Amino acid sequence: MRVTDLAQVMEIEYASFTTPWSELSYRQELLFNPNGSYFVARPARADSIEAAPKFFWRKFFSSSSRQIRAAEPVVGYGGFWLVVDEAHISTIAVNPAWRRRGIGARLLIAMIERARALRAETVTLEVRVSNAPAQSLYRKYGFEIAGTRPRYYNDNGEDAFIMTTPRIQTDAYRIRLQHAINILA
Repeated sequence: MRVTDLAQVMEIEYASFTTPWSELSYRQELLFNPNGSYFVARPARADSIEAAPKFFWRKFFSSSSRQIRAAEPVVGYGGFWLVVDEAHISTIAVNPAWRRRGIGARLLIAMIERARALRAETVTLEVRVSNAPAQSLYRKYGFEIAGTRPRYYNDNGEDAFIMTTPRIQTDAYRIRLQHAINILA
């Protein structure tokens, strides 16, 4: 994610969350948080797909270190903070018009892969107790409920589940993640 992506990110943010982050919050994360990793998903163009189709999904993502054509729309985004050996997913969202196409799964995989590259041992996140579709997605990638944060969401006082992966540096998790990537390819 780059600062120039923020107008599109904010459109998705407001369409996805009842308590959205501000554009200033994202700007500060991108410019001043060395422990943050943020990604955007963009639709792949037919003429840009690599010859090896199983790597197609990698074309969806850009991080601040990759060049990307500005004309391609942002259809989703996600980010995490690295705190010691834990990657804490702070946000993930997909444009409502682009949902149910595997973009959220691809964003999640991209974040887990980056967390593994940064030597994180686990990945955690909070999710609304009522958000069964998101919980189902997270379970596919090994997340399990590790606890509850009472009244976590300030819009309605809803609780959040804390979901955590097993150790992501293990061979067993690497194989599980590769299997998930192969299914999406």
